[in-house]
Amino acid sequence: MYRRIIKRFLDIIISFTVILFLFPLFLVVYILVKLDSPGKFFFFQERLGYKGQVFKIYKIRTMYDKERVADREILKGDVEVTKIGHYLRRFKIDELPQIINVFQGDMSLVGPRPCLPRQLEEFNEDGKMRIKVTPGLTGLAQVNGNIHLSWEERWKYDREYVEKQSLLLDLKIVFKTFLILLNGEDKYIKRPNV
Repeated sequence: MYRRIIKRFLDIIISFTVILFLFPLFLVVYILVKLDSPGKFFFFQERLGYKGQVFKIYKIRTMYDKERVADREILKGDVEVTKIGHYLRRFKIDELPQIINVFQGDMSLVGPRPCLPRQLEEFNEDGKMRIKVTPGLTGLAQVNGNIHLSWEERWKYDREYVEKQSLLLDLKIVFKTFLILLNGEDKYIKRPNV
C-alpha cells in the first residue's frame, strides 16, 4: 500500500507545496547565478529512471557554461565550479529543481539517485535492483557517504533501500538529509555491511 499508493500521493502533495514555497528562493538564486557567470540557469541531463526509462533531470547550473565530460565526479574545490555554484552545491540548492521531476512522477522524494543511462551496462546485481523503484532526490546511499563511497557501495545501499522500503525508512533518510545539509556529507560516511 505505501509503495504503490501512499508514497506517490505524498510526493505530489509535498512537491507541489515545496514548489510554491521555494519560488521566491528560485528568483533570488536565478539572479545570483546570472550575475556570477554567463550562461543558462537550468542544466538538463538525461538520467535513468524507473524500469530503465530515460528522463531529463532539472538542475541549477553551478559550473562555467561550456562542454565537458558528462559523468566526471565534481569534488570540493573543483576549478570549473563558479563562486555561487560552490554554495549551491554545498547546500544542495542546485538539486532543488528536481522537485519538478518529483511532481511530474519521474522521481520520488526518497529513492536511489538517478544515474546516467550508460551506467546500466556497469551495474552488478545490487545495481540492477535500483531501477525497480522510482529514483529519488535523496536516498540511503546519499545519507551514508554519497560521492565518498564507491559505486559498488552505493549500489549495495540502493539494494537495501529497495528491499526495506517503508514510510519509517523514508522519514529517517529525510531527517538525516537535513543533518547533512547542515554539517556536510563527509561527517556521515558509513561503509555498507558486506
